[in-house]
Amino acid sequence: MAPRTVAAFDLDGTLTEGGSVFPWLRHVGGDATVARAATPLLVPLAIGAIRSGHWADSAKERLFQAVLAGRDLNQVTRASREFILRHLREEGRAPVIARLRWHLAQGHDVVIVSASPQIYVDILVEEFKITGGLGTRLAVDDRGKLTGSYLGQNCRGTEKMRRLDEWITARGDDEEPVIYAYGNSRGDQRLLAGATHPFDAGKLGRWGALRAYPRLAEEIRTDPADA
Repeated sequence: MAPRTVAAFDLDGTLTEGGSVFPWLRHVGGDATVARAATPLLVPLAIGAIRSGHWADSAKERLFQAVLAGRDLNQVTRASREFILRHLREEGRAPVIARLRWHLAQGHDVVIVSASPQIYVDILVEEFKITGGLGTRLAVDDRGKLTGSYLGQNCRGTEKMRRLDEWITARGDDEEPVIYAYGNSRGDQRLLAGATHPFDAGKLGRWGALRAYPRLAEEIRTDPADA
């Protein structure tokens, strides 16, 4: 029997335009709350955007704590559904979503691997009818309230590939699967490096962090099956 094929897609900047976290926080907490929370974090957030690594992870978690701590999980989940379905309609990248649907048509297992919160990654799993979703998990206390802290690690960089490996291992396949991976930024470098068929789905081309990898746009143009 041939090994399974897994197609792993990043979310922000890959399946959708730009980032989703700040718009999601504004939808959940309101513009004023997010502005107050973000103002004292402007420097670490800027450093995190430039340098990535633990700077990005720490700044994002502190922002989550300031906006989300004490909010009811069920209420946030309902608000998240409203947000992400609208975000997908307005910001979805049609060629990349078409590629995802091509993988589904081939019978491949499709999984979203994203630093975005698991709360709305799960909703996209339902919406796309795909096999799985791996996002940044958020801690919940025994009252069903978010703490704003991560449950585990921010699903970025090395953590993306670790989570995907864990997900694949949990399925108990006898053979290693063939892995397609799609990303757009340096946070996806480890994911693409671990894939059999990695693709840069970003728009920066030779100026982007993933310029060493084949461009998805070129793959779509040259492969009639993906047209």
